[in-house]
Amino acid sequence: MLEVKNIKKQYEGKPLLCGVSFRVGADETVCLLGRSGGGKSTILRIIAGLEIAEDGQVFWNGQDISQVPAHRRGFGFMFQDYALFPHLNVFENIAYGLRVQKMPDEQIRLRVSEVLDMVGMGAFEKRAVIDLSGGEKQRIAFARAIAPWPKLLMLDEPMGALDRTLRDQLLGDLLQLLRVTDIPVIYVTHDQEEAFAVADRIMILHDGRIIQSGAPQEVYSRPIDLYTASFLGLKNRLLGTVTALDPFTVDTPIGSVRAACIAGEKRVGDGVELLLTDISIAQKDADRINCFSARVIAQHFQGRDFQLTLRVADIWDAVITSDKSLPEGQDLIVTMPVESIHCYSKGEAHEDCQE
Repeated sequence: MLEVKNIKKQYEGKPLLCGVSFRVGADETVCLLGRSGGGKSTILRIIAGLEIAEDGQVFWNGQDISQVPAHRRGFGFMFQDYALFPHLNVFENIAYGLRVQKMPDEQIRLRVSEVLDMVGMGAFEKRAVIDLSGGEKQRIAFARAIAPWPKLLMLDEPMGALDRTLRDQLLGDLLQLLRVTDIPVIYVTHDQEEAFAVADRIMILHDGRIIQSGAPQEVYSRPIDLYTASFLGLKNRLLGTVTALDPFTVDTPIGSVRAACIAGEKRVGDGVELLLTDISIAQKDADRINCFSARVIAQHFQGRDFQLTLRVADIWDAVITSDKSLPEGQDLIVTMPVESIHCYSKGEAHEDCQE
């Protein structure tokens, strides 16, 4: 459906986007995930026709639309600040795009009523938008974006202006609405949990490039590099030296660790950094591979579960999540599945965004 090819863009004379390329298929919800100020919103605005790229093209169904004006692209855009017209009521805000399309008044009335019911705001037609709460504004902005039957829907940090409690409450509603609309979606956020909840596919944007793209579980369980791991909140890392290739084994401060690594990518003696995406408390009959003694040194309640800090082998601190509280000082055994331990070169970094 949509193809973005080799998009380049500068901001204040410095490279912002360095050849961004991706596709979005029919009925697919793609989440563009990255740090604030990294160019995510700029990509949306270029796709929408609200900004012009220095280089690259935007295609829709194989046709280059890079020079097509925004109002002729037929895409829906929900802005981070919602961009509702303060001088118009709810009905007129939603009807605005339909009037631009010169739709007859009766059809406008029916369509506005339909999308208001869809977002659970059917009784708000005459309400002034300045009297709406944050969550209500979000729903109206969404209704306005989908009212003209857009070919593609773009959501720019749609939860960014909401507090955490309201965000969690509305996220489920938004997911249901996205399924009902049956429209391809590009969803921009810097919030990892939000991205994992929403997306069919996640694209990580860093230093002006998309560095990883894949299903949420794939991206989380196998980050392409240490930056991505850190950005996704994966904290358990160990430095070590490769001591064997078959099976792949690394000598670390806590002892010898078996890891999931392609032997051809490393040699014996190479310094590496291990990322451990799954550390759990071992059962009595656990496989002894990658099992280590540990002690609980801290914990705090997170609302649904507990975050435990463990001191492993009396030298290295790891953080895990547990469904039950454990007293500080308790000794236990932890296990680290080989397939969840990934190996990276020390000091690896992406190239700078250059022209």
